[in-house]
Amino acid sequence: MEQVQYISDVEGKKLAVILPIEKYRKILNDLEELEDLRLYDEAKAVDDGEGILLTNYLEKRNMNLE
Repeated sequence: MEQVQYISDVEGKKLAVILPIEKYRKILNDLEELEDLRLYDEAKAVDDGEGILLTNYLEKRNMNLE
């Protein structure tokens, strides 16, 4: 079982938390996934259905894939 510890002030108010490193990494990974989903949803909300090929975009910007 994962153990979570709290750091409190003299009045017992919780100020910080100590997590096992794996729990911390999982939280970071989950937050990153949620951010990716939020950005996807945001992009879909403004999508007008019109798209271009990556090669055309790069060509327009005078770039190439090589």
